[in-house]
Amino acid sequence: MQSISNTLQSYVKAALLKLIDESDLPEQLVVPSQNPNFADYQCNAAMGLARTLKKAPRQIAEDIVNNLDVDEICEPVEIAGPGFINFKIKTSYIQRRVEKMGADPRLGLEKTANPEKVLVDFSSPNLAKEMHVGHLRSTIIGDSIARFLEFEGHEVLRMNHVGDWGTQFGMLIQYIREEMPDALNNPQDFQIASLEEFYRAAKKKFDDSEDFANASRRAVVDLQAGEEKTLAVWKVFCEASMKHCHEIYDLMDIKIEDRGESAYNNLLPVVVQDLKDAGHAVETQGAIGVFLDGYKNENDEPLPTIIQKSDGGYIYATTDLAAVKYRMLEEKVDKAIYVTDARQKGHFDQVFKISELIGWSKPGALKHIGFGMMLGKDGKPFKTRDGGTIKLKDLLVEAEERAYNLAKELSPDFTEEEHKAIGRTAGHGGVKYSDLSHSIGTDYKFDWDKMLATDGNTAIYLLMTYARTRGLSRKAGVDVNDMLGKAELILEDEQEIKLAKKILSVLDIWPSVVRELTPNLLLSYLFEIAKDFSTFWNACPILKLEDQKVKESRMLLAAMVARVIEWGLAMVGIKALDKV
Repeated sequence: MQSISNTLQSYVKAALLKLIDESDLPEQLVVPSQNPNFADYQCNAAMGLARTLKKAPRQIAEDIVNNLDVDEICEPVEIAGPGFINFKIKTSYIQRRVEKMGADPRLGLEKTANPEKVLVDFSSPNLAKEMHVGHLRSTIIGDSIARFLEFEGHEVLRMNHVGDWGTQFGMLIQYIREEMPDALNNPQDFQIASLEEFYRAAKKKFDDSEDFANASRRAVVDLQAGEEKTLAVWKVFCEASMKHCHEIYDLMDIKIEDRGESAYNNLLPVVVQDLKDAGHAVETQGAIGVFLDGYKNENDEPLPTIIQKSDGGYIYATTDLAAVKYRMLEEKVDKAIYVTDARQKGHFDQVFKISELIGWSKPGALKHIGFGMMLGKDGKPFKTRDGGTIKLKDLLVEAEERAYNLAKELSPDFTEEEHKAIGRTAGHGGVKYSDLSHSIGTDYKFDWDKMLATDGNTAIYLLMTYARTRGLSRKAGVDVNDMLGKAELILEDEQEIKLAKKILSVLDIWPSVVRELTPNLLLSYLFEIAKDFSTFWNACPILKLEDQKVKESRMLLAAMVARVIEWGLAMVGIKALDKV
């Protein structure tokens, strides 16, 4: 379903084409008005066409209006100031649009006409230790982006590019060689009681002993060479790590496919050779690198992107280039989106440029989305009280406990099962919401009190708003959803009209969310509609009404708000609850 602004755009464009060549049309013809009490939408095209048409803007505005045919949509169009055209949408038109929207399971949001195969690379923890809060943002931002694209109708590959290769595994393998040599002879019996404790012990030895550190680096070479016993122990670590990761993913309702760095190991020498053969990679101080335009060192000398070290080893850039080649050429992906820490932007810029240079990807096919840091309430990196790293599982467990206690406080009459359900949904959902409601590229402060506030831009506020609509169904003895596509919408009260307009504005908001991949824009809209519903709820009685048609109309509005909130929360991986 086309949004009202886009509908008006088409009418204004048709009017302008009678006055001007299409190549001279302004890019933006109609925008929402800053003063909705005076006008819903405004056209300022006349202001930019004065020089082209050699007329005063107000005369151009009059010419546009004379060629407009929007009687079914708008009240009589008015010209204001030097040449602004103001549109006030007819209430009857809003009614028809909302009714049509309610009859559509997709809320009038059409699927893309050009579906693509899109890979989203997200989460991607390093294995051999438990996931911590530093993995939260990539995981939930990537999941939301995947949900957006899936809803649009694209084929989405949700890829978990885990760090299952490299120095940390050499360290762990060498620790086993020295401390648990029997494990190498009987890897099938080797078990890890605690990944975290094992990793800390190996890391301490790595930091304390240069000999151990050097031996660990040699163990990486054995691993890359496919030494049988080394590989067997490596697999134990990987399986234990992935089991832990998927426990977290299950808690957060994250669907993802694992494919570690090791999957591209055999492609690494091929990548280097391809780039050498194409004349893009050359020897530089014993290593192999690619010199890209614009990259220089502190002495203003050309700075290469290294793809093979002087000792013959490979680095992250080589692995990421191998992944790009495989994804674009073998899996035939149209686009790939990488969700990582913003500090990795420079790395991915180089990888993407090299990929385009050799022809593995087309310009614009690779996109990096960098996120800021999750900070504590004090503005410092989010840590435990003793300064340690907070495990992601511990964060989710605490969130669930806090939400459970809040549910018992707010709704003591609910059953234990209902309190637990609220704890899980509001807890895990609250963690997601508090993160995704902020701009992706900026740092944000995580605050338990704000996360579970019942009167702000929070998951619990949205969940309570949705639950209020479901409570209306229980009190009325009829599901408000039964009004969708059936009841006639009657808009007479100011708050009814305002809420109906807000419902329709999702048709304008959603394209921007998908185009920019901005969860915070969607959540900001959900918060606004929840606030407007609260105002409507207080101003417009429903259950006490004797006029059945008005009663059903207001129930229809409540049902539409519920549908929008339920859908919007689902787009960021949060499930709505009937009771909160």
